[in-house]
Formats: sequence, C-alpha cells, structure tokens
Amino acid sequence: MNDNETHSTGKVWLVGAGPGDADLLTVKAARLIASADAIVYDHLVGEGVRALFPTHSRHIYVGKKASRHTLKQEEINQLLVELAAEGLAVIRLKGGDPFIFGRGGEELEILQASGVPFEVVPGVTAAAGCAAYAGFPLTHRDHAQSVTFVTGHLKDGSVNLDWPALARPGQTVVFYMGIGAAEQICQQMIAHGLPSLTPAAVIRKGTLPEQQTLLATLGTLPQRIVESGIKPPALIVVGSVVNLHDKLNWFEKS
Repeated sequence: MNDNETHSTGKVWLVGAGPGDADLLTVKAARLIASADAIVYDHLVGEGVRALFPTHSRHIYVGKKASRHTLKQEEINQLLVELAAEGLAVIRLKGGDPFIFGRGGEELEILQASGVPFEVVPGVTAAAGCAAYAGFPLTHRDHAQSVTFVTGHLKDGSVNLDWPALARPGQTVVFYMGIGAAEQICQQMIAHGLPSLTPAAVIRKGTLPEQQTLLATLGTLPQRIVESGIKPPALIVVGSVVNLHDKLNWFEKS
C-alpha cells in the first residue's frame, strides 16, 4: 500500500503528529493531512498541527483526557471502519508516535479484521521530542547506556510494573501517563534500589512555547508536583541525564 492509491474502497493512514510543535511533523504526515477526506484526531494533537487541517475535510475529535473520553476505544475503532467504508481517505492522527502508547496497534487489528486497507506513518514520540527540548539526552555514554519507555497507567488502572528492571542503574526511564501515580512510581523505584537522590523531572507541554520542566529527585518529585500544580498530560523522566538540563537546556532559554 502507498499513499498514491485510489480511495474507491477507502483507506486509513495511522499518522503520528509528534509531541506538539508543528515543525516536528514529518513531511509525509503533512502531505497526507493536506489531502485527507477525514481526520480523526486525539487530544494531544497540537494546535499548530490542527491549523494545517484542510477546510475541505471532515475533522472529528475523539480525544481522551484523564477519566474523560469523548468516545470509547471500541467506538473509535468502528468509526474508522465506517469512514473507510464510505470510500474516504482517512487520517487517524495521534500525538507522538501511534505505536508508542497510542493504541495504534489495537486500531489496526480491527481495520485488518474488517478488510480496511491501512498504512502507518511514524511520528516523533513524546519522550524523544520533549527530552530533546528539555536538554535531556535519553542516552549518554557517561550516564545512560539504555532507555526505557513505560506507561504509568495500565489498562486496568494499576501501576503493577517490573520495578526491579526499571530501578536498574545506568539507564533513563520515561514514564508516560504517570503524573497521577507519581508518588507510587517514586516509592517503588526507591524501594527497588535507586537512591532517593536519583534525579527526576517532569516535562509538561513539551516542545511548545509554554513548556514546563520541573527538576527534582525521586525523593522530592511527588511533593514538587503537588506544589507546582502540574497536571497531566506530562512525562516523568528518571535518571542522571536530568542533571544535564542546566547545561543543555536550549529551548526554554531561547
């Protein structure tokens, strides 16, 4: 499948919109958005990206905020099938990358089972984009030889994670959707071996002009989040690369 196909039978492109800054949208994503018949988009798609939506296309918001869902996931899946059945070129637009905590795989499984053609266009995931704009190299020979992306909110609402693996030294761990569970995350990381003084940070509205970067440690992060009033969506970053913020923070100083 390629993006030059005719759309007589309809097709869905699962597209990553990046972390917020419209300039981080891929060239292919921008081209597909410009020619779309329908765009089904999430809450985390940035305002600058939404400004690129063509006036001739249908714009359908299906965003999810904490505990507030415009549509259930099953309803979104069915919507995509129905739009494709109309013979439309459908862009399913997700913040970040659709295959990294974006439920993209779940949606494609339904499309495949329904016989709907599809294609995936990767995007800059939030961890990579937000960390770059905060001056946190996710890997660094002196600090982190690996990086782990992990959800701070499982499907059943728990935070039952592989804490011994996440608390290993020499890595950077990025928690998506973890603000509501920050206290438990920090407690578990400490309980499984990381010092309470391990650097930790929160990045909110990353890559956007109003970006906030909150620096702390595992021991102080939960209280700092409460004091600052930071709300989701935001990322939690744990690891010594956080200490490089003062030297490498190019965006918030500009």
